[in-house]
Amino acid sequence: MDSAPLLDIHGVRKSFLKPDGGELLVLDGIDLTLKEGEIVGLLGRSGSGKSTLLRLIAGLAEPAAGSVTYLGNEVAGPPPGIAMVFQSFALFPWLTVLENVQLGLEALGLPSDEIRRRAIEAIDLIGLDGFESAYPRELSGGMRQRVGFARALVVHPNILLMDEPFSALDVLTAETLRTDFLDLWSEGQLPIKGVILVTHNIEEAVLMCDRILIFGSNPGRILKDLKVELPHPRARLDPDFRELVERIYVEMTAKAAPAAQKRAERPAGTGIGTILAPVSTNLLSGLLEAVAAPPYEGEADLPVIAASLQLEIDELFPVAETLQMLRFAEVAGGDIRLTAEGRRFAGLDTDERKRLFAQHLLNHIALAGHIRRVLDERPEHRAPWSRFADELEDHMSPAAAEQSLRAVIDLGRYAEVFAYDDEKHVFSLDNP
Repeated sequence: MDSAPLLDIHGVRKSFLKPDGGELLVLDGIDLTLKEGEIVGLLGRSGSGKSTLLRLIAGLAEPAAGSVTYLGNEVAGPPPGIAMVFQSFALFPWLTVLENVQLGLEALGLPSDEIRRRAIEAIDLIGLDGFESAYPRELSGGMRQRVGFARALVVHPNILLMDEPFSALDVLTAETLRTDFLDLWSEGQLPIKGVILVTHNIEEAVLMCDRILIFGSNPGRILKDLKVELPHPRARLDPDFRELVERIYVEMTAKAAPAAQKRAERPAGTGIGTILAPVSTNLLSGLLEAVAAPPYEGEADLPVIAASLQLEIDELFPVAETLQMLRFAEVAGGDIRLTAEGRRFAGLDTDERKRLFAQHLLNHIALAGHIRRVLDERPEHRAPWSRFADELEDHMSPAAAEQSLRAVIDLGRYAEVFAYDDEKHVFSLDNP
């Protein structure tokens, strides 16, 4: 008989009020269980509500609907036995390592000798023996994150919540800390029964997790629940590991591609309500060049090209989808394939690239075409930010409207189809 889950989430919905009195739905229909001995990964792009879900589990926020149950009791505030490790180190700079770790125990009102004993045990466990008297400013990023782990583990939680705990670290440090954590977990040395890991790194999820929940966005929903049956320790170059990474890319692009394709097929002048992702034009050009060059010759597996360019999904997917909207590429089945125009772009010089990019931007990104037409029609060829922000806010939140305008400004500047004065908040056809 299966034991009762540590955590049971059913039908959770979370929304926030917008300034205009409307509702911004962040999470919808979330069902999740965490059993003893499991590491469950929440994988998805920024904005899919993963961190919001952690806050609900930790009792730092309340769901609008549904239930969050921990050890059979509904969570109605921060419950004892759930601890969190954050992306930022969140240490008190005026306290030593030992004092930072002791904080959680002091809040529990334990005797001072027990507080010191358990804090030192946690520091030793996480590999910082000898650094008890050091201050955070004296530690490397990896060591500071180890203090964060020790501070969470010292209270002996049943569930450890990890919100992208390795993303602020360099690649080598992050890999070392992941490996050390997994070694301690597999050897049963950690005083925890289950882990929920938020990440946007696909390989990290496959490396660490027993199950991976793939999240979609707007609002956040669980699209797929994948069981990872690879034995530990897992090797990134193992064919089964690579196959699962590829499968996840396929799952994520299968969900993202239809929406991006639908946006790409809209005629110019419509669809300005599409939320645009902020992307670097250097990354757009760089990805086109990389896929066009040997050994890819115009078509590449997303996990392969992501690894070669050291891009995570939060960087890769928006760039690939923007290229699809511009009709420079097609994204499907975990692959990116350049169109004839995408191949042509990669072979042009800088000025020719800008001209081709301008054509595609105005023809296929509806907001860019709309801004240019408004500017063309006005005698002074100028329009304030508010002219477009107010219009977009009929379709999206103010934050999304600002994001979309900032994104289209960068694209428009690169293509030299319009200019923007950030001090005066004015769009124009001025040539800077």
